Amino acid sequence: MNTFYRLVAAIELCLVLPATIFMSALFLRNIQPSPYEPAQTARRVVDWFAARPHIGLGVLLIAMPFAALTIGTATVIRRWKADSEFRRSASATVVALRVHLAPLITTGATLVAAGILAIVALHMIAD
Repeated sequence: MNTFYRLVAAIELCLVLPATIFMSALFLRNIQPSPYEPAQTARRVVDWFAARPHIGLGVLLIAMPFAALTIGTATVIRRWKADSEFRRSASATVVALRVHLAPLITTGATLVAAGILAIVALHMIAD
């Protein structure tokens, strides 16, 4: 049974990989002026998706992530119903999150602040 869940996880990753690459390319394209790398490669990736709306938008950005969502939801529900250890672990995780909510929010806000500062620094360096 464990092999089944590993296979589903691998399939899920393959299904969301193209959309992840596209979203990353959208972000990277705006980091630097387009004649420089990685913005140049990111622009090519975005242009490739834009030139193929049926494949790029329809299949890679909508159908495949939707399939991953559907398969993932069905797998989690199946596992939830069949595996009591999974239910116990999920409940313990929720309890731990509730107990340590303030430090987790602080950690999240700190990581967001670091990301914002990194983006601002890159923007200032680029100008």
